[in-house]
Amino acid sequence: MLSRVFGFGRRSFDSLSEQEILALAISSEEDDSRIYRAYADGVRDEFPHSAKMFDAMAAEEDGHRAALIELHRARFGERIPLIRREHVRGFYERKPDWLVRPLGIDKVRGQAADMERQAQRFYEEAMKQTSDASTRKLLGDLAAAEGKHEAVAQSMEQTHVPADVQAEERTAERRQFILTYVQPGLAGLMDGSVSTLAPIFAAAFATGDTWQTFLVGLSASVGAGISMGFTEAAHDDGKLSGRGSPLKRGLASGIMTAVGGLGHALPYLIPDFWTATTVAVAVVFVELWAIAFIQNRYMETPFLRAAFQVVLGGALVFAAGVLIGSA
Repeated sequence: MLSRVFGFGRRSFDSLSEQEILALAISSEEDDSRIYRAYADGVRDEFPHSAKMFDAMAAEEDGHRAALIELHRARFGERIPLIRREHVRGFYERKPDWLVRPLGIDKVRGQAADMERQAQRFYEEAMKQTSDASTRKLLGDLAAAEGKHEAVAQSMEQTHVPADVQAEERTAERRQFILTYVQPGLAGLMDGSVSTLAPIFAAAFATGDTWQTFLVGLSASVGAGISMGFTEAAHDDGKLSGRGSPLKRGLASGIMTAVGGLGHALPYLIPDFWTATTVAVAVVFVELWAIAFIQNRYMETPFLRAAFQVVLGGALVFAAGVLIGSA
């Protein structure tokens, strides 16, 4: 771990010979080709046009690798030294594809562009650090090649993923995000925020004890979160509905349900009853506003209508809790 953080045991770029620099370029092209193919495999089902673009970029990297190998064979022979990015101190690193794909199709495309720019910048800076003419020429050629890669990538994106297709893919990605995370999470937040109002405020006004009220709120929130999470995950596996992973939907629903209830339960950790109740009521208004905002932002429900529906429902449940607790 320390060697990765501080660079112990790594070579400096200045210490590399021209043969080693060429070998490093070859291994880098191999890695980039694999990364592009991993991107293509990761998005092929949902974004087939972008998958074609990444396949083409991988093929382009294979062509560069073949050209570099021929150059190495002509200058240094058949044996290519084993040297990779992680062997050189300060060399740019690549993110594993599993760290990139969940960020969305635009993020993956952006990462691909960054890969080309990083390589170009590195070779340009490395070229400035050497006075050997042949080494400078080699580094300059590599920097120019990386710059052409980005232009080729942009050209391939226009060919394989024109503007209308990109718009369709963004729409499909947004729809999937809403189905997998927003809808279950919103349902959970509404259930947790509204359904727990009655038991929490009933306990508050019935006992006047903030600690007992907090325990009631905690149990109601956690119990509702577990129930909603399991219900969401179990009732639809997502295969026919296209709503995505049941585990992700269950977590979104369960966590947001618990958060919705805990929001107005936590204030009852304050010992003073009326202070705690005032803070809890204020939190309820924030929760209801958040629900209306999410409905307006993602579900395209007019804000005033969403706010009226949520506030009306919350007010009725709140009143029921207070009346029952005061009886």
